[in-house]
Parts: sequence; structure tokens; C-alpha cells
Amino acid sequence: MTDSRHALIIANDRYTDQGLKKLRAPAQDAAALEKVLHDPQIGDFEVEVVHNASADVMRRRIQGFFNERRRADTLLLHFSCHGLKSESGELYFAASDTEPPLLAATAVPSQFVRSCMSVTRAGRTVLFLDCCYGGAFSRGSSSVRASGDVNVLESFAEDEPVSGRGWAVITASDSMEYAFEGNQLADDSSAPRPSVFTHAVVEGLETGEADLDADGKVSLDDLYEFVYRQVREQNPHQTPKKAAELHGELHLAHSRRGRIKIAADASPPTLQTALKSDDVLTRQGAVLELEKRLQHTELPLAEGARQHLEEVARNDIQQIAVMASDALGKIRLAPSPDHLDFGVIPKGSAPHKQSVTMHGPPLARHCVAQPKQSWLRVDPTGSGLEVHVDTATEGRLSGDIVLKGVADETVIHVEAEVTPAQGPAPEPDLDRRDDTQKPVVIQTPPRPGKPPVITDHRERTRQPSPSRRAPALAGAALALAVASIGTLVLAMQRAVAALMDRGDAGVYGNVEDNVREHGALLPLTVCLITGAVALVVGAVARHDVGTRREHYTRQAASSTHTLTSIAKGLAIPALVLAVLAGIAYLVGSPHW
Repeated sequence: MTDSRHALIIANDRYTDQGLKKLRAPAQDAAALEKVLHDPQIGDFEVEVVHNASADVMRRRIQGFFNERRRADTLLLHFSCHGLKSESGELYFAASDTEPPLLAATAVPSQFVRSCMSVTRAGRTVLFLDCCYGGAFSRGSSSVRASGDVNVLESFAEDEPVSGRGWAVITASDSMEYAFEGNQLADDSSAPRPSVFTHAVVEGLETGEADLDADGKVSLDDLYEFVYRQVREQNPHQTPKKAAELHGELHLAHSRRGRIKIAADASPPTLQTALKSDDVLTRQGAVLELEKRLQHTELPLAEGARQHLEEVARNDIQQIAVMASDALGKIRLAPSPDHLDFGVIPKGSAPHKQSVTMHGPPLARHCVAQPKQSWLRVDPTGSGLEVHVDTATEGRLSGDIVLKGVADETVIHVEAEVTPAQGPAPEPDLDRRDDTQKPVVIQTPPRPGKPPVITDHRERTRQPSPSRRAPALAGAALALAVASIGTLVLAMQRAVAALMDRGDAGVYGNVEDNVREHGALLPLTVCLITGAVALVVGAVARHDVGTRREHYTRQAASSTHTLTSIAKGLAIPALVLAVLAGIAYLVGSPHW
């Protein structure tokens, strides 16, 4: 981010007034939000936290936060506290010394915050309100009347923003809804846990899942949509709201979710013209040329070919679309292995490492690795990745490394068991005696929108794996296609011999007798049958891979596509020639 970015987090969870419940979430929320906003790889904000401050300190910090800013600045103010409503319906933010009967003197009015936002010189201002309105008081407390609603957004959207500047407000809830902490409101006896709203904000920014359009940036709209879905899923009675007056799009954070983007070099005009030709063979030739360019070491050139192939796969006839899809399948991410088991590691020992090789052309090896757990570290190598496991955390560790390329993403699963440094070694489990020598979990590529399919290799030994079905069918299709070519050649040889005999017989000859004598019709019939069966078996194999992708490894799926493509390339010409030969025999034999 090139502009100056500042954040102020106000978190109040303890109150001197007995009528205000102690909140569990604010302190933990403030720490989590500060971390993700300050991270230069995510938010890159300068962050200040004000915890359990008095009303006077809160007002000073808020006004100071908005003062002396520049047009290029982006400001983010976050409240995590009780939201209080006066008898007239005005919204106040509770400070540690707030007395509900004296809100104007001991709390911070929303009008004050709105005034500071409206006069600041900062170009963009964002306000997050994680407050529970009307649910802030102990049951039976008579210190506050809860009649009537307080519309939170109206408290901030009444004034027009200063010309050329923008603002946005996102609230955890509105009117008389409660902002939940976990599944309930405050509870003094419970352990701290994050609020639903702020937890969703932190999770969306930290994981990058809030980057809904996967463009590498988390916009305000992206974050709101993500938070809204997360909050409503956990608490249907809580509804986040948003109001904004912005010029252009506001990006709150970098995203670790976006795929790699490569500036593509355009394909030659002659190739683009061939892709639009009415002649099928011309378009097939163009696809073959794009497949060659897809393997190129110059990534912009290969990326340009990939984009053209994706368009062909979407829009062309099935025969050519399948060719394009097969070519694109060769640049899918293919880490080997896609599961790492570090076994038993003593706590505090030097970090252990294992290597992962990336297969395929340069475009398939060009990816970003994102460890999902803090105890994982990934370093690039000449042939792929080097995965390190930190041994500081004791216990069974299980985590993922997400690999993201230009066209797809995949996951490398990592497991380890960190034992006490001086403790006795764990007793071996006889049922798992062999598992310490090789990975115990095998992960197949996940289907889009579905979690990875994980199976225990011991279970695999007890029942046959279906992952070999499609490659076996593809191999059978190829064998049938080769047989079709062989029988076609044999039929042609016998047909030529029959025609030569017919020529020697002169006017008394009969081509039908010569064809039957040399047995040319039988191999021709076999060619037609084997060619047709090869196409059917190949189609079944490809359909099985497409509909049950979770049952196949990436290598099995790739080999299936390759074998069926070769089988189709052999069977179709054989069938065409056999049909033409059959038609020629039926039409010409009466005249010979």
C-alpha cells in the first residue's frame, strides 16, 4: 500500500458501574485485530490500541487520531465496547468510567465521532462498530430504559461527507439487535473468546478468504460480504450493516488468497486468425500450436497461450474444446509428494525439513506457497519447495500448505508429532508398525468447493482403490484403437490383393469373388467394431475421471486424459477410412 494508513482500536471490557456487564471479547479482539492490521503483508496499518480508557481519554485519542491528516491517508477506527442509548435515542459508546444516568458527561456520543470524521483531511475513513445495543446491561437493571430503537447507521449517515473525501461504517448489528460474543452476550465466569463480528473481520483478512473475487486485494465490499455471511451463519439474529459514501474502491488489505497474475504476451495475429477460422482442421492446428507455446520457458508467452486455450475450451465445438482442455490439464499444479509426514520429533530440536518437487512445464511450476499454520515454513528451491517444521510446539501437528498458480490451486498436507525433549519415546503401535516408514495419509486433489479427500493407507489395503479404473479403461481404449489400426491395414492389404486379381481376370472377373477369396471384409468389420468400442471405452474413462475426480490422483487423471486422447486420435481416422472403404465396396462391386 502506497498511502499512509492508520488504525485506532478502542476496546473496553471492564466498567466501574455495576449496571454494565463485563465483556469477554474486547481485549482479545483488540490483540487479534492489531496483529492482522499491522502485518505489512496484510493491512500495513500503523495501529494504536486504547484499552479500558475513561471517556475523557477516549475523546482525546479519537480527536487526535483524526487531526493533522493528509488527503492520501486512510483511517480505520474500531470500537469494541458497550453501545448505550439515551432516552432521546442517541447512541453513546461506553468508557470504563461511564455512568448510565450521566451519558452526556461520562460516555462518548456518536455525534462527537461523526463530527471528527466529517472534518478530518484524511481521504478515506472507515468505522467498525462491534457493540451490543440495548443488551449492555444486567438483567433487571433499572439504570437504563430499553424502549425504542437506535438506528446505528443513521447516527453516522446524516451529514454529507466533505467534498472529495469518503467514509464507510460497518456495524456488528443495528437497532436493538445484540452483538454476540460466541453464542451469547457477556458472561463473567466464561473464558475470553472473540466476538462473532471481529473474529470474522480478523479471519477474513488473515486468511485472505474475504478476497471474494481473488484479485489479491480485500476491498471494503469484499470484507463486508464475507463478514455478513460469517456472522449470519453463526447467529441468525445478528445482522451486520453497512453505509458508505466512497469515491472509487477502497482496499483495506492485501490478500494471500489471490492467484498469481502474469502479464500475458498476445499470440501472433496469424494464430488468432486461425482460432477463428471456419475450418475445423485449421482450428485444431492452432490449438496444437498453442499447446506448444504453453510449454515455453517465457511465462508471459505461455500465459498468453493459456488464456487463448481457456477461451477455446469454453466456446469451441466439443472435439476442439476437449483438445484445449487436455492441453490445459498439463499445467495444473502437481507437487510430489502432496503429503509430508515428519513422524516423531523431539521438542526443541532443530527444525526438520523435507523437499517437494514441482512437476510440469514452467507455467505449472510457477506458484505461491502459503502455509496455513505458524509452525510451517516454506522455502523455494531449484526444483520445487523445502518445507520446515518448527519443533517449539508440543503435540500432534496437522496443517496445510496451499499452492496457488495461474490456473488452479492445490494443497500439501503436513503432519508431525512433537514429543517432550526428555520424555520417553512413545511406545510403538503394532498396528502402525509400518506407518512410521512411509506416509500414513494419502491426499487426492480436492474438487472445487469441496474439502480434500483424505484416506488412511491401511484402509486402502483392506479394500481395492477405485483410482485405477479410469487409467485401466483408458489403456484398454488405446489397445482397441491400435487393434483398429492394425485390422484396417490388414483389410487394405487384402483389398489391394483382391483388386489385382480382379485385374488379371479380365472381363470374366468378379471383384466380389476376389474380396471373399482374400477375406478382406472380416478385418474391415473388426476395424469398425474395435474403433467404435475404443471411442466408447475412452469416453467412459474420461467421464469417470470428471465425475469422481476425488477418487483419482493427479497423475492418474493426467494419464487417463493422455491415453484417451491418443486412442481417439487413432480410432477416429481408422473408422473414417474403414467406412469409406466399405462404401466404396458396396457402390463399386456391382460394376467390377
